[in-house]
Amino acid sequence: MILEGRTLAEQIRKPLAKRADEARQKLGRPICLCAFGSTEDYGARLYLTKELEAAAQLGIETHLFDLDNQTPPQGFFKSLQALGEHPQTDAILIPRPLPPQLADSPFTDFLNPQQDIDGMSTVNVGRLFLCKTWPEVQSLPGFVPCTAMAVMRLLEHHHIELDGKQVTVIGRSCTVGRPLAHLLTCKNATVTLCHSHTDLPRAVKEADIVCTAAGCPGLLKTAWLKPEAVIIDISTNWKNNHLCGDVPDKELDKGGFSYSPVPGGVGPVTLALLLENIILSGERKF
Repeated sequence: MILEGRTLAEQIRKPLAKRADEARQKLGRPICLCAFGSTEDYGARLYLTKELEAAAQLGIETHLFDLDNQTPPQGFFKSLQALGEHPQTDAILIPRPLPPQLADSPFTDFLNPQQDIDGMSTVNVGRLFLCKTWPEVQSLPGFVPCTAMAVMRLLEHHHIELDGKQVTVIGRSCTVGRPLAHLLTCKNATVTLCHSHTDLPRAVKEADIVCTAAGCPGLLKTAWLKPEAVIIDISTNWKNNHLCGDVPDKELDKGGFSYSPVPGGVGPVTLALLLENIILSGERKF
């Protein structure tokens, strides 16, 4: 079974234009999104441009601030503080990767959690990891990382049971792997979180569900997997002039696995949730 995400993404996006318009009327202005984008990474910049275009199509006002290898951390922090205090800033987006001098800086401390639509601020991350159950996650006052939540929504959409299941997550990034592993435990799954020092064949052989976000084409071998395993491929890699995940779709088809395709799986749902969070950031000011 192919666990496609476009149908779910369309369902999420369908009411957003109307909600954006209602928010504009109540606020007396359009919802405002401010994004910081690195000029050093072509792929990330291209994806950010598409996100901003999608937001603008909903009537959202967008502003893009450039970051490069010369951007001083203190200047970046001051910009975040200024936007966080501005009454007409509703949403802030900071896609990774960031230039190296900013990537390891404590910029998440300066993000207003109510504007932090991708759930990376220190406050939002802390609140998420204090949650033990799914109802607690659903009642959070801030935001949860969109890609991690997109995986959860995709699994729910395709009626994949998580309670009591063995799940392996490949990749321990602070934006995808770690928050996803925590969300899965909040749904009562038992989770193995993998990284570059993990014995992958051993880690996935008993997994009912494997979520891979390593960003490494061909990393996951179908021979390692249980025959009935569900594969959620989160990675978007550029190889041989096309997008692919960490395991080729053809191999998954051949093995008869249920899987999310790349492209067309987690990606569209992530964008839809990002747009929904932008709208929500404005609605919370009513």
